[in-house]
Amino acid sequence: MFAVLLISGTARVDEQGRTLYAGNLRVQTRRTFDNITALLVAEDATWKGIVRTTCYLRGLERDYTFNEERMAFYKEQGLNPVPASTGIQAILCCPDLLIEIEAIAMFRRETPEE
Repeated sequence: MFAVLLISGTARVDEQGRTLYAGNLRVQTRRTFDNITALLVAEDATWKGIVRTTCYLRGLERDYTFNEERMAFYKEQGLNPVPASTGIQAILCCPDLLIEIEAIAMFRRETPEE
């Protein structure tokens, strides 16, 4: 059976919901990817199931360097091709947030035989 996982509004917060890494786009991006990874693992999925991401950036021109971190992360995950992605400039919910990422994963889920 195929499953679809919609991951919305993921950012660089810790396990208690505290904000981390104010002003550091690269570290915020990596922590956001780590948080998405944890959500995938909780559903027995991996980044190989991600088919699309939407990346919301506080300043698109200023912060588009996030793409370097994104592509390095995708390479570490062995993704080829990489997921479809859109970058959007947005006013984010917290003033120290520089990036927020949504993701869509599609993956096969094993079902117990009846």
